[in-house]
Amino acid sequence: MDWQDDGIVLSARRHGETSAIVTLLTRERGAHAGLVKGGFAKRTRALIEPGNRVRATWRARLSEHLGNFQLESVHSYAAGLLDSPDRLAAMAAALAVSAAALPEREAHPALYEVLGAFLDALEHGDISEHVEGWGSLYVKWELGLLQELGFRLDLDHCAATGVTEDLVWVSPKSARAVSREAGEPYKAQLLPLPAFVRATGGIADTLNEVLQGLKLTGYFLERHIFAPHQKQVPQARARLVERLGAQT
Repeated sequence: MDWQDDGIVLSARRHGETSAIVTLLTRERGAHAGLVKGGFAKRTRALIEPGNRVRATWRARLSEHLGNFQLESVHSYAAGLLDSPDRLAAMAAALAVSAAALPEREAHPALYEVLGAFLDALEHGDISEHVEGWGSLYVKWELGLLQELGFRLDLDHCAATGVTEDLVWVSPKSARAVSREAGEPYKAQLLPLPAFVRATGGIADTLNEVLQGLKLTGYFLERHIFAPHQKQVPQARARLVERLGAQT
């Protein structure tokens, strides 16, 4: 059996001397692995670079087999980000989180589209020039990932009073927003809720707000996605947080 689909390379690991097991996020089939024969050979190594957009053909005798990929390059994001280590780190983090969080062969076409849009924004446009811009998009991408996997944060009104204004905290237990007044006595146990997270099209004013957003999404990714499956938060994400934290 075989199929064709558009995909984004999430990861590639060596298999044997020159072959690679490549995981793609595909439009119609979700995260899907396959063998690329000679993937790590000099002539073809660039094809399996994480972050590449590809046109993939998958073939196997049975659907449950690993199968073989034939890949055709469409676009390389990494090449356009080589002069920006921070944005390159953001791309690596998004790919690693996707690879670790998404169940294999479970379709999430919305996540495919949003990840592609985030990579486009990293590479092009005014928003890519400032960490507050692309950092805000990254945080919102992780919020979308949580929602798509069934762990939406309720940030519309205060969990304690029902008010919709001055929401500055999130309860780590309920994943619901808390107002400044209601949360003041308990703020040491609450997670900060930066204003840009709730605003449609909102962008952080400072790098510290981006870091607060990363702390918020990181907590719930670990709690709901990684810890239940005995997984660690991907090192690429930890490196992104460390890089940005060093700039404050």
